[in-house]
Amino acid sequence: MNPDENINRHPPQERHPMALTADPPLYRADLTLTQVNKDITAAIFRKPNAWWWGGMLVALGMLGIGSIVVWVQLHVGLGILGLKRPVMWGTYITDFVFWVGIAHAGTLISAILFLFRQRWRTAINRSAEAMTIFSVICAGLFPLLHIGRTLIAYWLIPYPNTRHLWVNFRSPLIWDVFAVSTYATISLLFWYQGMIPDLATIRDMHPKPFARRMYGIFSQRWKGTAKDWHHYEAAYGLFAAIATPLVLSVHSVVSSDFAVSSVPGWHDTIFPPYFVAGAIFSGFAMVITVLTVVRKAFELEDYITIDHMELMAKIILATSMMVSYAYLVEIFMAWYSENPFDNHIYIWIRFFGPYAWAGWLTVFCNCIAPLIFWFRKARRNLVILFIISIIVNIGMWFERYVIIVTSLAQDYLPTNWRYFAPTIWDIGTFIGSLGLFFTLFMVFARFVPVIAISEVKSVLKEPIGEVAVLEGSNV
Repeated sequence: MNPDENINRHPPQERHPMALTADPPLYRADLTLTQVNKDITAAIFRKPNAWWWGGMLVALGMLGIGSIVVWVQLHVGLGILGLKRPVMWGTYITDFVFWVGIAHAGTLISAILFLFRQRWRTAINRSAEAMTIFSVICAGLFPLLHIGRTLIAYWLIPYPNTRHLWVNFRSPLIWDVFAVSTYATISLLFWYQGMIPDLATIRDMHPKPFARRMYGIFSQRWKGTAKDWHHYEAAYGLFAAIATPLVLSVHSVVSSDFAVSSVPGWHDTIFPPYFVAGAIFSGFAMVITVLTVVRKAFELEDYITIDHMELMAKIILATSMMVSYAYLVEIFMAWYSENPFDNHIYIWIRFFGPYAWAGWLTVFCNCIAPLIFWFRKARRNLVILFIISIIVNIGMWFERYVIIVTSLAQDYLPTNWRYFAPTIWDIGTFIGSLGLFFTLFMVFARFVPVIAISEVKSVLKEPIGEVAVLEGSNV
């Protein structure tokens, strides 16, 4: 059947640029528009199940631990952390880089795959976009805590003031502020723009007047007309085009915090592409971790299919090989340059010295464990996918830990050398950030569809649009 003829038999709002392809169907052939509405919004209209309550209680518990730790630090100071001379950047900056990396998968899935018309993104882009926003929120907490005087952090904002305090615009740390804030703004607008048709769907289906009013406000009086869809697609494509270069720029700027310095182990031109590949690597791993639970908790196996999971596993395998190549380049260049300081950091400390345990753990988690995805059975096994995704994120956290700590622990002056070890306060803060992330995601999943309803409809094999229109549902 001609794809154009198939689309022309449906209302104008069913036309979507991603529906103009002749690729094999991603979903069951018997799914209708009405069935898609009911299945995806079921988690919003029914009472939360045991999976949701269990996840929420665990997340709130972790958030509570982090809140107590942060409250103590605000009253006592940074002295309770494991920071000591010369390691004045410890786990807080490690956590910051880790969360910024997690945030990259959302923009990659939503923007770049949208521009390349990859239809398989439709089932996972909404959750990935939400992860982007929540990860940026978590990332932003750590620089604020690390400056020590968190309550007066607004002094860092470059505005005319009587204190004559001005930031150093030549510092890459200031580039971080602009890059991450711009990324967060565009990602938020992109996320919200994509939700407008689905918020209107919930508005039309919700039985409670107050909820209909609230969803109506956030859906901006969406009616599903051809004019609405025209403006929606134009704005969505514009946000995607703006967000795409941000995927490359944000983590490149974060890597510049290290690369522009003269510290051995940091002063490296490979850092920007290496950090971007690592960010995509860890971001997709977190998407698999979350969606493995989501598809089970909300009974969405028909929409987040094993094919979607396999495609993400392939991307993890590809980025794992990129990261492995970067590791080898670092070691080779340190050896080839015959620079004693680089040799000391890249080869001795990280693999044979006091931090060898972290270095080899990083290699196993990021280079060896993902190799199992060369086998198709492993890529389509949910248990293996879930375990490897967790292993990858553990490895990526330790990768940032190794980069930051080993370069500082043994600098040019042997009299400065100290062994850095995080305290319970460092660990508690990171646990709290995990709790914040999962709490925000659980609340999001409770009130907003975790799958983009309108985009799933656009790629159905035989959508029956008339059924949804006759039942008064927003398409």
